[in-house]
Amino acid sequence: MSDKGVEDVFKWSEDGKPVKVDKWNATTVKNALDDAVRMIMTKHFKYDENHTLMDQRLVICTVACLFAATALVYDFLRPFPESRLVLLVCVVSYFVLMGVLTLYTTYVERNHFLIVHQKDQAGVDPDKVWTIDSCMKRFDDMYTLSLLFEDNQNNLRQESSFTKSVGCWFDENGELVGENFLMDVTALHDGLKSEKKKK
Repeated sequence: MSDKGVEDVFKWSEDGKPVKVDKWNATTVKNALDDAVRMIMTKHFKYDENHTLMDQRLVICTVACLFAATALVYDFLRPFPESRLVLLVCVVSYFVLMGVLTLYTTYVERNHFLIVHQKDQAGVDPDKVWTIDSCMKRFDDMYTLSLLFEDNQNNLRQESSFTKSVGCWFDENGELVGENFLMDVTALHDGLKSEKKKK
């Protein structure tokens, strides 16, 4: 792959500068790598991002905030104890929705941070779906990336992952070495595609 292609993929920051992070902050490092994976899947492989998981989480949060706002406004207009019933309904509903949100992030969203659709070039077959997960423990330098490929038309479901030290992709100054990361993600992606062809 040419250096120009690598530069195009990784110029995703607003100012167009290389990705640079505090390499001692695991959360920042993980988020930078997750964003780089998103750019690889959408810009390099040209898959369409599916925002359903995020949209559903936002709907739950929005409804919970509406209950909280309703309680606040109603109590202002009709002070306690007149607002007791409305406050009770809103508070209970808010906490129920926070429970729903916790269950949603734990059992539905899990570690998925990206879902992309691989469109059929002819526009005839249904989309193939790639679900991407990542994991990095708080005081660990090991980053795990998992790709799940689903082809519902052929009843095919395959998963592959790698775990590597983030030191493979960041230099001493905390700058992401895009070519190295792109190579590893591409190898993981292409490995799944080659397994799919064998079957």
